[in-house]
Amino acid sequence: MTPPTLPPATVWFLNGPNANLYGLDANNTYGSDSFPVLQQRCEAKAESLQITLNFRQSNYEGQLIDWIQEARGVAQGIIINAAGLTYSSIPILDALLSFPGSIIEVHMSNIWKREPFRHHSYISKAAHGVIAGLGGDGYELAIEAMSRLIRR
Repeated sequence: MTPPTLPPATVWFLNGPNANLYGLDANNTYGSDSFPVLQQRCEAKAESLQITLNFRQSNYEGQLIDWIQEARGVAQGIIINAAGLTYSSIPILDALLSFPGSIIEVHMSNIWKREPFRHHSYISKAAHGVIAGLGGDGYELAIEAMSRLIRR
C-alpha cells in the first residue's frame, strides 16, 4: 500500500536587505553560498517536501510588507530573514502579526554572537520559532520545520 500523497502547501520565503549579496562577503559572515545557490538549495528542499516555495528578496521595507500582506490567504507559512530590518522594523512586525499562518524567522549568522544591537529582534515577536547561525543549512532546516508546522 502506498502512503497517501500530501496536498501541496505554499510557503513564502522572504529575504531582506543585502541578502542578494550572500557569498560575496570577504569576512564570510554569511557563508560562501551565493544567493542564487541558496535559492536553488531551498527550492530543491521544498520540492522534496511537496511544498510550493515562493522565494523572494528585496532591499526595501515596504516591498517586504506588501509581500507579507499578499501572502495572506495564499500561503500557509512565511519564512523570513528580514536581515537588518529585523532589529528596526515595527511595520514588518505588524504585517507579520496580521498573517494567519505559521512564521519562522531565520538568520544565516548567529545574531546573538554579533553586535549587541542584533540581539533584539522585532520579527521574533511574530515567529513560531527562530533558526540562526547555521548558514544555508538553516534555510533548509527552516523549510523542513515549516513543512511540519503547516501539516499538523
